[in-house]
Amino acid sequence: MKIDFANLQYQYQLYKKDIDAHVQKVLNKSNYIMGEEVSQLEEMLRDFTNARHAVTCSSGTDALLLAMMAIDIQPGDEVITTPFTFIATAETIALLKAVPVFVDIEEASFNIDASKIESAITNKTKVILPVSLYGQPADMDEINAIAKRNDVKVIIDGAQSFGATYKQKMEVHHCDIYTTSFFPAKPLGCYGDGGAVFTNDDEYAEKIKMMRVHGQNKHYHHKYIGMGGRLDTIQAAVLLAKLPHYENEIAMRHQVAEKYTQMLPSEIAAPEIKTDRSSVWAQYTVRVNERDTTQQKLKQQGIPTAVHYPMPLHQQECFRYLNQPVGSYPVAEKSAQEVMSLPMNPFMKDDEIQIVSNTIGK
Repeated sequence: MKIDFANLQYQYQLYKKDIDAHVQKVLNKSNYIMGEEVSQLEEMLRDFTNARHAVTCSSGTDALLLAMMAIDIQPGDEVITTPFTFIATAETIALLKAVPVFVDIEEASFNIDASKIESAITNKTKVILPVSLYGQPADMDEINAIAKRNDVKVIIDGAQSFGATYKQKMEVHHCDIYTTSFFPAKPLGCYGDGGAVFTNDDEYAEKIKMMRVHGQNKHYHHKYIGMGGRLDTIQAAVLLAKLPHYENEIAMRHQVAEKYTQMLPSEIAAPEIKTDRSSVWAQYTVRVNERDTTQQKLKQQGIPTAVHYPMPLHQQECFRYLNQPVGSYPVAEKSAQEVMSLPMNPFMKDDEIQIVSNTIGK
């Protein structure tokens, strides 16, 4: 049996009629940039999250850039974040010539350890940027209390967590700005690059809308230095077709995760989801000893795996200038040696989950 990691082709066939119809409408109108599907999608995203504003954009990376530009991050400002995440989280900080300040993670959740944030704050700190890794929000009450005490802003990098809740509310209601990604392999993905920025702040929203079209407040009049950060209309059309199914897909992801947790051998450290929040299970990531050997064993049985992420950001060559040697963030470094993501998508069958679990246990 060949097990698919994300099962995107199966999902396309399932929704093919709706997806093709939405895309064909765009092709018929040839309105490829900022077509009406973009505003229709933004309205649906607002309804889904109960956010005051949803602004689509060209990628999850650009969503982060737009969020930080809206808060007016300047060269030399410090942004506190996690070293255990995809490069975009800290890369966007560095692109604005600000300084990524890393704080180690919790072993159980893989998210930033809120108890270690306050000691990292200085008079240059502008933003705390937690990442909702693998689909689960961080400790937002604690993080927001720290931010309030120190008069700094909170941006959530929700590239992997769109639709997750913290204390029964979507993450946009627990930060100044929430960003997400619609990369194809994300829980809600388009068929290219795409992202969105959410906020309940009118001023941030207006600024972000302008900055995604080169800072324009009207045609050829530029209030801000901006970027070409629009979501193209065809990607909006794909998401318009997929979004009505998304709530059900999240529930199906929960079911797959629960079955994994039940079926995996006891020596495998399964993910831990805290009781006051939900995960959308972008990944089902376990800790294993002898990861290379385990991955090879699974590969021989037609089971794909992935490592999210094999090297913490402070050890990446591009961040060598931060002068943070091995041992700076021991939990993140240990996690990078042990994590392995198993096939995870809403359409996994029980026998597939059983085969994965049995093969790991051999």
